[in-house]
Amino acid sequence: MDTKSQNSNMLLAFLTLTGVIAIVAVIGFFMLRKGPEIVQGQAEVTEYRVSSKVPGRILEFRVKEGQTVRAGDTLAILEAPDVQAKLEQARAAEAAAQAQNEKALKGARQEQIQAAYEMWQKAQAGVTIAEKSYKRIKNLYDQGVVSAQKLDEITAQKDAALATEKAAKAQYTMAKNGAEREDKAAAAALVNRAKGAVAEVESYINETYLIAQKNGEVSEIFPKQGELVGTGAPIMNVAVMDDMWVTFNVREDLLQSLTVGTEFEAFVPALDKNIRLKVNYMKDLGTYAAWKATKTTGQFDLKTFEVRALPTDKVEGLRPGMSVILDRE
Repeated sequence: MDTKSQNSNMLLAFLTLTGVIAIVAVIGFFMLRKGPEIVQGQAEVTEYRVSSKVPGRILEFRVKEGQTVRAGDTLAILEAPDVQAKLEQARAAEAAAQAQNEKALKGARQEQIQAAYEMWQKAQAGVTIAEKSYKRIKNLYDQGVVSAQKLDEITAQKDAALATEKAAKAQYTMAKNGAEREDKAAAAALVNRAKGAVAEVESYINETYLIAQKNGEVSEIFPKQGELVGTGAPIMNVAVMDDMWVTFNVREDLLQSLTVGTEFEAFVPALDKNIRLKVNYMKDLGTYAAWKATKTTGQFDLKTFEVRALPTDKVEGLRPGMSVILDRE
């Protein structure tokens, strides 16, 4: 009886051990079997940086982080008193140049023209008297009454009177005609240069109003209101939500069927749904990226590639930074 019971117990223990071994083997088979490779990527979006050409102080923010903006919206306003002072200087220089140009175009005043005319008339009267005196002396010289010295003197007086009349006429003509053509051109050029300086400073004034260049969403604002910012300093980033893609880092042994132009499905955990993507860019990440040896002896290594894919349709709720899962069998 005892022997029979002992044999039964040994058989039961053997069968139990065999069953445990079988169960462990089955579990190990399924657990050690190579499963699908999981490639995790994330959604990315194009961003542009908003900055100013001129230094200034943040006077006012018109938007907040997370706010949707449209192209042409005012994002922030800078205070730049030194630029405003330069604008006043440029406008004053423009006014002075304009006055000089008007003076060149208008020419001499009417009083100056009249004075030059009177001087010319006086010179003409002098010529008339000099010519009559010359004729008298010449007749007396021909009659032998006066000497040649007297004739020479009266001749010189007549020539001087003629020269004075010509000079007076030239002064009158110049006063009547105004400035020379070259002077007028120079005055006009000064006006244009002054206007250019004003336009330049006004463009800097416009730069104190920071305008959205594209539709998007304000992702980050760097300075605080009242802080000073330098030329070209970043003030905020705007994400262009209509330009979104998904990027993956994929080992080259998992690149089958991921060529440029191919479409595939991926899972977005945050949205709990699959989305359809199309590969539009592929590039190796270079020597700095993770490599994987195919064998312990290291016959060759597997490189990592960056794969970018665009959603084939607009995905509502997809945000930058969301994880996107790709199963590679």
